[in-house]
Amino acid sequence: MEQIKRKNEVDMLHGSLANKIILFALPLAASSILQQLFNSADVAVVGRFAGSEALAAVGANGSVINLFVNFFVGLSIGTNVVLSSYLGQAKHKPAQKTVHTSILLALICGIIMLVIGFFFAEKILIVMSTPADILKPAVKYLRIYLFGMPFILLYNFEAAILRSKGDTEHPLFALLIAGIINVILNLFFVIGFHMSVDGVAIATVLSNVVSSMLLLYVLLHENEPLKLEKTKLHISTQIVLKIAKIGIPSAFQATLYSISNVLIQKAMNGLGSTAIAANAAALNYEYFAYFLLSAFSQACVTFVSQNYAAGNKERCRKIVKYCWMSAALSEIVMNGIFIGFAHPFASVFTKDSAVAELAVIRMIYVLSFEVFNMTPEVLSGCMRGLGYSFIPAIICVLGICGFRIIWIYTIFQRVHTYQRLIIVYPISWIITSVAVFIAYLAVRKRIL
Repeated sequence: MEQIKRKNEVDMLHGSLANKIILFALPLAASSILQQLFNSADVAVVGRFAGSEALAAVGANGSVINLFVNFFVGLSIGTNVVLSSYLGQAKHKPAQKTVHTSILLALICGIIMLVIGFFFAEKILIVMSTPADILKPAVKYLRIYLFGMPFILLYNFEAAILRSKGDTEHPLFALLIAGIINVILNLFFVIGFHMSVDGVAIATVLSNVVSSMLLLYVLLHENEPLKLEKTKLHISTQIVLKIAKIGIPSAFQATLYSISNVLIQKAMNGLGSTAIAANAAALNYEYFAYFLLSAFSQACVTFVSQNYAAGNKERCRKIVKYCWMSAALSEIVMNGIFIGFAHPFASVFTKDSAVAELAVIRMIYVLSFEVFNMTPEVLSGCMRGLGYSFIPAIICVLGICGFRIIWIYTIFQRVHTYQRLIIVYPISWIITSVAVFIAYLAVRKRIL
């Protein structure tokens, strides 16, 4: 067991960088893509076997669920940075405190979100102007899904702990097992028992339980200082404050991203069930492309954090260059494939030709420009790793979230069309790329 764990670790402080960044980022990207693939299985199963109404009901929940989850995923970045810094300085005792504080924090936050979300599910979806014909199944899906919230947050904090030492393989393995279970249960409930959105929601909850328990087992059998021991579970106020210093700006940014997407979803809901279903189908491919960017951004956070703590400033600059170039290449290849085969990819999720056509339009409009999103992602990751989490958060909030909200209530209101709504994504990425690049140059000149 000890030998296996050493193999899963990455020495971020010494040796070549390019191959280590790839070895770190690809399993991380694969984990997120697998997770989305299994979420996409929910969409595909209900879309093809339960109809467009069920597909729209699941799709109407996407931005709401992301709003709940993304705040705490952003907060888990704080755990990753704090732990990486302690490991870079070989400070094992505070690293142990960080592990135990993070696990308990995830469980407490997950339970709180479950309770709040469950009781306000219907009101939230009504506020979002969810069409009446899909409101009832949408509420049912959301309420069942929220029972998995403690396990979703637990998995994300467990994965952040393991990433701090370069282990992205165990989270990938956990998701692979849980995802296979999710797909099997989807088919079992929807086709075998003729269930609809409730079937895929139950399958998702059960798969989240599995993935979190698998990583819990890994941490219980870890080497020091990341070994989890039940008797040491305790909230350290000092550690929470350190996590919050890095994580809260990231969480705030993720939350406002989600709020802007909720408002876009609300505007989308006003265009009818066909547009909602098309949006749900096309979003899956945008998620795949984004996860590659996010993997290199998280690699940048972790590698920069460890090396900056160890005083390797020149190495930090190289890390940013390799992460940015890798993200650019991966985006060009993946999005080229999605756009080139947009029609068959869209038809995976629906048999309705009108839904498929709108999905293709979104894929072309958005995926053609998603490469611009790599600059905010990678450079923001670098600044977080250096301890400057607030600066990229503010820029992205204003450049992406703020611009999108203004667009919805001005430009989109004048021309109330599907195309006019989705074009806001590439425009906001381009604006934010320029601003984040300027901020990064200022930070680099000051401390690197």
